Amino acid sequence: MKIKQDAEVPASAVTLPGAEKVTMQVLLGPDDDSDDIIMRLFTVAPGGCTPYHTHDYEHLVRILGGRGRAVDESGAEYELATGQSMFVVPNERHQFTNPYDEPFEFTCTIPNPEKRKGC
Repeated sequence: MKIKQDAEVPASAVTLPGAEKVTMQVLLGPDDDSDDIIMRLFTVAPGGCTPYHTHDYEHLVRILGGRGRAVDESGAEYELATGQSMFVVPNERHQFTNPYDEPFEFTCTIPNPEKRKGC
């Protein structure tokens, strides 16, 4: 069993093209002997956004704090708030934005992309 405190996990800036004012913490992953799944915590500052992107794996999103928006592949925006969960299917273009005045925090749980390369 592995138990960690979120506040003790270092945050790093997301530097992918299209990302603005976003940090990520790997809460649990390969460094914790979780070879198959990874749980990450994203914080999007007011006025920030993740890249508008796609990838070939599904992921589970859980809103932990604040409010934000999810943008789907058609450009439609959906309001998100604390206590909601979201599922993104493989290859679905998506983005998270924060037009509000407080940080927007969510976890994103994914299969380990490194393990999928051999499939």
